[in-house]
Amino acid sequence: MEKFHSFDEIKRSLENRETDCKTIVQYYLNNIKTKAHLNAFVEVYEQSALAKAEEIDEKLASGKAGKLAGMVVGIKDVLCLTAHTVNASSKILEGFESQFTSTAVQRLIEEDAIIIGRLNCDEFGMGSSNENSVHGKVLNDADNTRVPGGSSGGSAVAVQANLCTTSLGTDTGGSVRQPAAFTGIVGIKPTYSRVSRHGLIAYASSFDTIGVFSRNIKDNALVLETIAGPDDYDSTVSRKSVPQYSTLLHFGKPVKIAYLKETIDSKALQPEIKEQTLSVLEKLKQEGHKIEEVNFPLLEYVLPTYYILTTAEASSNLSRFDGVKFGYRTPNAHNLESMYKLTRSEGFGEEVKRRIMLGTFVLSASYYDAYFTKAQKVRRLIKDFTEDLLNKYDYIIMPTTPSTAFKFGEHSNDPVAMYLEDMFTVQASVSGVPAISIPNGVDEKGLPIGLQIMANSYKEADLYAFANYLTASN
Repeated sequence: MEKFHSFDEIKRSLENRETDCKTIVQYYLNNIKTKAHLNAFVEVYEQSALAKAEEIDEKLASGKAGKLAGMVVGIKDVLCLTAHTVNASSKILEGFESQFTSTAVQRLIEEDAIIIGRLNCDEFGMGSSNENSVHGKVLNDADNTRVPGGSSGGSAVAVQANLCTTSLGTDTGGSVRQPAAFTGIVGIKPTYSRVSRHGLIAYASSFDTIGVFSRNIKDNALVLETIAGPDDYDSTVSRKSVPQYSTLLHFGKPVKIAYLKETIDSKALQPEIKEQTLSVLEKLKQEGHKIEEVNFPLLEYVLPTYYILTTAEASSNLSRFDGVKFGYRTPNAHNLESMYKLTRSEGFGEEVKRRIMLGTFVLSASYYDAYFTKAQKVRRLIKDFTEDLLNKYDYIIMPTTPSTAFKFGEHSNDPVAMYLEDMFTVQASVSGVPAISIPNGVDEKGLPIGLQIMANSYKEADLYAFANYLTASN
């Protein structure tokens, strides 16, 4: 079977009876085995995926199949699926089996998507390189000596290496967009509250967002329109109606675009990424769009604000993992207190422990106002400033990452250097607005470069249409 480049190709092949769902699933299963060294999957649902494919083939024959029939999807190892193991790539959830299915995954299943397995990630979504996983690191298919990005590295590589049609990841501070950039694919972080978080193992609840990886814009839009929308299980999800994004991809009007001076002038920005970003802006200008440079004086505060707030929320969210009710429990305890201490010390990885400790510190009585309360106020300033910009301009364009994929171990001993990899993605996360990363060429080593586009809240339809216009013209 030839490689499918889009879900439209899969649908045409099914309609013309050139293939069937079972053959498609087997094709992806063969690819997963061939590229097992990438370590993208931590568990492959071979038998259930093949059984589901047979069921959908019968539905197709009777004309009763859902709109995602034939789409094969991988899910990040933080999303629950009934009767399947999920452990957030952490030892502390060793052997834990989901008691229910997350809303986003359930909605895919209801439209006859086939879930093929769970995907490796940084532990509890904490990391920018996928080196913080109990299952081991994921390799970038473009260069196996380099990271795929994180935390949704497995989800990105699964699409990059053609191990599934699309995949779900999560984005707290860039964990969909950064790996999408490093692997040369499309990755979106929707508006916060656009997609239900029910069934998502929490890292930082006011930031966590389920996002989508794909090879093209239309497939991405199709998945998002399926999983988005109101959900009685999540009181924070928006009740706004969900447009059919995949049918609204036409773009044909002049727009106003801002780019942030501080991102383009950053000393950390790799020259080839700067050149590619400016090239896109110049091309848009020549096509009649209004391009303006703007200052974002709060940019230097975005990253510290993000890390203060997310570590505080992580400290609270991860307190439930203590060895009492589920998951790993130390065999070395001699009383209740040692059971708590040893379970958490042995069960959590170094990066997770670092963030829990930092979050506990900023929430402590002596420092709560100095750090957490102040960070909340700064978050409001960043959100207001970003939304004001997006009321004046249709889009904000910037690089997705300061560099292309770095080598394994390059930042392992320097947490601050690792955190700086998120410097261009956290603004959208702190502000809650949607942002997408699309491929934007390669550097001199052949490594993918990403371009990030932000729009105002709930403007995913406009974001997809503009991104589709850019990818078609590149």
